[in-house]
Amino acid sequence: MLKLHSNRFRTGETSPLFSVEVAKKTRGFHNQIDGYQPTPLVSLPALANKLGVKAILVKDESFRFGLNAFKVLGGSYALGRLLAKKLGLDISEINLQTVSEKFPEPMVFATATAGNHGTGVAWAARTMGQKAVVYMPKGSPQSAVERIRGLGAECIVTDVNYDDTVRLANKTANENGWELVQDTAWEGYEEIPTWISQGYMTMASEVTDQIEEMALPQPTHVMLQAGVGAMAGGVLGYLADHYGSDSFTTIISEPRAADCLYRSVLSENGEMTAVEGDLTSIMAGLACGEPNPVTWPTLRNCGDFFVSAEDRIAATGMRILGNPLHGDEAVTGGESGALNIGVLYAMRTKEEFTELAQSTGLNEDSVVMIYSTEGDTNPERYRKIVWEGALPL
Repeated sequence: MLKLHSNRFRTGETSPLFSVEVAKKTRGFHNQIDGYQPTPLVSLPALANKLGVKAILVKDESFRFGLNAFKVLGGSYALGRLLAKKLGLDISEINLQTVSEKFPEPMVFATATAGNHGTGVAWAARTMGQKAVVYMPKGSPQSAVERIRGLGAECIVTDVNYDDTVRLANKTANENGWELVQDTAWEGYEEIPTWISQGYMTMASEVTDQIEEMALPQPTHVMLQAGVGAMAGGVLGYLADHYGSDSFTTIISEPRAADCLYRSVLSENGEMTAVEGDLTSIMAGLACGEPNPVTWPTLRNCGDFFVSAEDRIAATGMRILGNPLHGDEAVTGGESGALNIGVLYAMRTKEEFTELAQSTGLNEDSVVMIYSTEGDTNPERYRKIVWEGALPL
């Protein structure tokens, strides 16, 4: 149900790619987008008391630009950087209201997605007067396809898994002269994935400001979920630079069917280790089998513990967030976003995981920071899990 492993490769070394200074630039870009505002930071004191920790803080990304997920932060920043590069401008010089007028015809951006990233790219392309072509792996929910098409993008569902869909999107983009905007990287394709991960730092920058504004204690534990590790690396890189890499404990969680980062810390030399197969999980946004080489060094250097969790852990987290204890605020957390609430609950309430919790230093003085990165992006499955009790713990 739940496996946890400490990271013997941890050095605490931070990365200049994911710093406080870089985050100022990304947040400045997002700030000029119509409708931008920080998403809520929710404190859950009743749940914290129930689980025997000092505080649980949840960043609720279901409010991000009305798109129900955080991914637009990375996609929009990458598109902005690409447009600025084409025009020979700095990102700070891009005016999103008029940038489309500077091109004789719209640029076409292609991407592969499990849902949220493609939605963000489609939305950003439309906002900036450009076009998007989105590829999705087999088994993708029709609701996600319709959401992307509703944003004016072309959406194509393939008959292969996520990683092979990425390869297909890259091949098609090259053949057609389109710009690939992908949130994972490989040799020769690193600049755009770096921009995407940097875009996610806006979410982390908002949190540190909100903690200060709300007079909340600094986190002792940061729990991050990961697919390829693009979000986890960007957020961890920022927090390590802001607070200091040794000032908190990081727990990075993945679905059991696609636990490539977990397997990477189990490897002999800490080398990236891929997971093959269908990668089937309710956590579609995390069902990725190949680590992102741009963010893997940060995760390897600053991550303390890595978790491989079954789907029912995430399903439990969804029910906990959506059905809060008296006095706590409800959070609509989707499958990927709720994973770490489920992990925390299991470690603090199930006897078989007591030693795992103790090894991470979780106790009555712990302040746990969790990022709920999506809402009910698959409404039908959300109801089956939260209303009908699918995948019980």
